[in-house]
Order: sequence, then structure tokens, then C-alpha cells
Amino acid sequence: MALNLIRTRDLPLSKLEFPSMAKRVRMVSVFLLILLLSMSTSPKNLFNEATERTEKLAFHDIDKSILSSKYLQIYNNSKYGTLQLDNGLGKTPPMGWNSWNHFGCSVDERVIKETADALVATGLAELGYVYVNIDDCWANKGRILVFVFPLLAPDPNTFPSGIKALADYVHEKGLKLGIYGDAGKLTCQQRPGSYGFELLDARMLAAWEVDYLKYDNCYDMGISPQKRYPAMRDALNSTARNIFYSICEWGVDDPALWAPRVGNSWRTTIDISDSWESMTRIADINDKWAEYAGPGGWNDPDMLEVGNGGMTYQEYRSHFSIWALMKAPLLIGCDVRNMSPQTLEILSNKEVIDVNQDSLGLQGRKIKVSGKDGCLQVWAGLLSSSAPEIRLAIVLWNRCSTASMISVSWLELGVIFDVIVSVRDLWEHKFLDSISRDSFGAEVDSHDCKMYIMTHIPLFHSES
Repeated sequence: MALNLIRTRDLPLSKLEFPSMAKRVRMVSVFLLILLLSMSTSPKNLFNEATERTEKLAFHDIDKSILSSKYLQIYNNSKYGTLQLDNGLGKTPPMGWNSWNHFGCSVDERVIKETADALVATGLAELGYVYVNIDDCWANKGRILVFVFPLLAPDPNTFPSGIKALADYVHEKGLKLGIYGDAGKLTCQQRPGSYGFELLDARMLAAWEVDYLKYDNCYDMGISPQKRYPAMRDALNSTARNIFYSICEWGVDDPALWAPRVGNSWRTTIDISDSWESMTRIADINDKWAEYAGPGGWNDPDMLEVGNGGMTYQEYRSHFSIWALMKAPLLIGCDVRNMSPQTLEILSNKEVIDVNQDSLGLQGRKIKVSGKDGCLQVWAGLLSSSAPEIRLAIVLWNRCSTASMISVSWLELGVIFDVIVSVRDLWEHKFLDSISRDSFGAEVDSHDCKMYIMTHIPLFHSES
């Protein structure tokens, strides 16, 4: 494989990741040790060690009789609990921020530091948005050759302090740093990919104390993703650091069928754009794979566009509600340093966030459509609860061009022979005063939604 290498003697010391001779000596020593270890450890042994760290996840704090009820089969994730990657991460969907949707390649360490500051200052960090993820374009355009090691290095013009220093800054604020890589020869923006360098790059990320890796799918050389993505899983597992592994395969090869054994999340769709058409189409695609999500591994319909300006307030509220219900990663994609009050209101709705972060981890899904082209929709999902109660999250979503009534019977929601305890509106932050014994519904504005949590006591929930 041809390498685009830059020799260290061709760059001034100020342009290198290791600005002082002492640091360079220390790092060279570390990588010499890595080389010796890699030479003494066969790929087969590395694979066996990684495999020993993986196991099936059992059901997490759930009364299995609930899922065996014939009335609640619409929520039953038949693949739930089958995950084989258990690195202790992603017990709930990750929350944070990613640079790509707003900044693209115009990202630098100042933006990352100021974003970390803003997540804390706005209270978003306290709500769970802890990952600060740098997307593509952070890396130098060629690997840096340090003795015999072709290393990843940050672009010296945009990240002159280096990734380790940036990680230290983010960690001091109680946040986590994420970074971007690619399972091909090059990244999508033609920076060095990690194919063939997985072990070296994983240990570089661990040395920088990175917490999250988004791993893209460009320049794949015609090799299937099932063959390319496990290598980085094994490399990450061989380090002493737990790094959230986000597979960005775009849903090309149905990753929900194989990625739960490989990563903590997997993209089920193409890239999202800041439009109503893109967001709704992606929601429908992601819904098809609901049964495969669960604690430790999540379907990923791509990052949030809330606040970027391409949709209305109502559309962004729908976007956020459906992503939360689907247990999607909640990765903010706007400039959090300059948010409108409405954007902050949406992103900081703790009651909606709590649905996303619910410990049961069952992905909500579309359960009813009506109206022209199915534009009146009901989405719902089970939440954790204390026996004998059962809680449901419900979204009434109007994708029509005019305001409409959306209704659903209790039976369609899987509720029968129940005592309804309460229904809470998560956007109005209040309980409903009156509840019908037969059905549930509300008038919903065009391209808007209403979101609720319904608590009920099933009299025969274990009946099969």
C-alpha cells in the first residue's frame, strides 16, 4: 500500500505533534514498545483476546412477562439482548456534539474548546451531552514518519496544540473527546484512513486519551464492511482504554444484521441533511431496524440538525422527539456557541431526553399510519417501570400539510383491561386532565408532534 509520508526532518518542530525533544523521545520509546508487542503477538492471539472480552448481553432489568404479552408484541425487540460487544460503553445512547453538520472542514481547536465551554455554560453538559466529537479534516494530509512508524497526526495549522492537549482541555471540564477515522485507504475528505493501520492508530488514539471513534466508510477499495470494521474493534479492544466505537457504514450493507457484534452504534442510513424531506426519510429507514437496538449497541440515523436553520421550530421539535423515541444517539450538529432560545429549548428538554436515556433501551417504532400517504403517524415505545405499572412513550406526528387530529385506540397501543394512571405531555410539561377509556388523540399542527408518557396498570399483562 502506498503511503503519503512526511519525514520529520522536513518539518519544523513547531509543526509536529511532539513539540519538544523530550516528548519525542518518550513517544518514540512508547512506539518501539508497541512494535515489539505487536511483533510478539500474532493476529490470531489478538483476535482471541478480543473475543474473550465479548459476550452476549442479557435482558437488562426487565420483567420478561411484559414482552411475552400478546398485547405488547408490537414493542418486542426480538433481537434485543443479542449483542456480543460488551465493552461497558453505550448502556444508553451517546449524547454530545459533532462538528460536521455545521462546520464541515472548517474546524479547528478553537472551535472545539469554545464548544466544550458552551456545552458547560448552557447546561447541556449537565443534561448528558458529554461527547465533543471532531469529525473529518482534523488530521494532517499525510502520516508523520517517526523512525519506522507512520503515525496519524493532527493538521498543524488547525490543531497546533495536538489532540492530547485538546483531550486534556475537554476532560478538565468533565466532558469526553471524540474523533473521526475511516475504514478505508482515505477519509471522505482524503485524509489518511486506518485500513491496514488499525493497531497502530488505535494505540495512538488511546495514547491521546480519546473516548469516541466515528469510523467512516470512504475509499473502501471494494472490500466488504464486514471484513474491514472488525479489525478496528479488535485493535481498540487491545488497548487499555475503553473507546466508544461508532460504525459509520451508511446502512449500505444492512449493518444492523452484523454490526451489533462489532460496534456500539451503527449508521443505518445515508447522511442526513438539514431538511424536512431528509429527516423524515431517514426516520422511516431507521425504524425498519428497531428490533436490533439495545443497551450497548444502537441504531444510528445520523446526527441532529436542530438549530442549523433548514427546518422550522415545529419540524425540529419533531426531529428531536422521534430521535429520542428511537433511542438514537443525540449528537448536536449546530453551533452551540450561538444558539437561539428555541434551539436551546428543544435540545434541553429533559423529559424528552429521559425517554432517550431510559435504562430499558427498547427502540420505539411506528405503530400506526393514516391520512394521505400515511402522513398521520403514531410512534410508541416501552419504557422502564416498576411493577405492576407499565409506561409507554407516545409521539403523535403530523407529516401532513395541514393541522389534523391524530388518534389511536388503547388496543392499538397494546393497552387492554387497564387502569390508566396518568398521561403527561412532555412538551407542555403537564399532565392531561381527562383521559378517554377507549382511545387517545390530539389535534397536531402541520409538521409538528405531541409527545407523551402514559403510565398504566395492566390487569393481565402476562397473559399469552
